[in-house]
Amino acid sequence: MAELKTQRNDDDVAAFLAAVTDEKRRADAEAACALLAEVTGAKPTMWGSAIIGFGTYHYRYATGREGDWPAVGLSPRKQALTLYISDGFDEREDLMSRLGPHRTGKSCLYLKRLADVDQAVLRDLIKASFEHLDGRTVTSEPG
Repeated sequence: MAELKTQRNDDDVAAFLAAVTDEKRRADAEAACALLAEVTGAKPTMWGSAIIGFGTYHYRYATGREGDWPAVGLSPRKQALTLYISDGFDEREDLMSRLGPHRTGKSCLYLKRLADVDQAVLRDLIKASFEHLDGRTVTSEPG
């Protein structure tokens, strides 16, 4: 089975953030990184070349594929600041409804500007997501 390309590594988080060319996106990414570190109590680590992760969980699919992934994370993408927030915890829908302007993918939260969302709600969302996954093994059942 092919190995997952995005893995935890020893690349420098501060250097990665400093290399973000858009000044506003860089400032948001640095603020989000500090927020995630504060809320989770976890040290930021690079995953692949473009994701900063906090904590970890192990996943195992019914197909047999398994690996590790950050419990929560972020990436300063060109179009939006992307936060990796789990789904499947009770408070998620309520928190998302009170967050402010955002878009979502399966486990992605896309923010145009960090200042546009309710910071207290964002903190609660990060905390709940982190506690939902950090240190766990998540398995999926056959389809």
